[in-house]
Amino acid sequence: MKLLVIEDELSLQELMTRALKKEGYVVENAYDYAGASDKLSGYSYDCILLDINLPGGSGFEILEQMKKSGDRSNVIIISARDSVDDKIKGLELGADDYLAKPFHLAELTARIRSVVRRSQNDGELKWKAGNVVLEDVSRRLTVDGKEVPLLKKEFDILRYFMMRPGHTVDKAVLAEAVWGDHVDQSDDFQFVYAQMKNLRRKLSDAGAGIEIKAIYGFGYKLVTSDN
Repeated sequence: MKLLVIEDELSLQELMTRALKKEGYVVENAYDYAGASDKLSGYSYDCILLDINLPGGSGFEILEQMKKSGDRSNVIIISARDSVDDKIKGLELGADDYLAKPFHLAELTARIRSVVRRSQNDGELKWKAGNVVLEDVSRRLTVDGKEVPLLKKEFDILRYFMMRPGHTVDKAVLAEAVWGDHVDQSDDFQFVYAQMKNLRRKLSDAGAGIEIKAIYGFGYKLVTSDN
């Protein structure tokens, strides 16, 4: 799962980023309005942690910008401004939750899980396709009820495709979603090919009723065995 932390207090930003990475998230950062707008125009995120007071603009302006562009990413406002009016304004602009500073990091991660859970699969962080079940919280893959061990990136790749069944995904988009925007500096995608090869082999060996097919010249697509 990929998060964007938009926070101008750099010590807090670093603390949040460290804690969220320990939870297994891919985390990117922005500290001002311009940087946040740039990130949102070029990348997609599962959840955005958004401060209201930013150099160069406000979090409310970013919410308005997202609303106009049709961006439906989950948003949790993180702010020292704990007024009812601010909460109402944030929620009316499309935020999913509002967390006042100071807060415990455990509460932050719980809020993220709750917000994402509400937006996916009728409240369950679980994806099913054929005889395959992928559980987000426990990070378990089962095929016909039997657990199939996956490495972290293999799980992240499969989750990305399970959330987008039948959609062709470009390898560069996949790499950016799973590894973060630093892949822009990579000359090739051998790390994607290697992880994908291992994942496809594990699915096949386990008798999975799904397959991640290579679409020549385009990328990959998750299909069921009868497609």
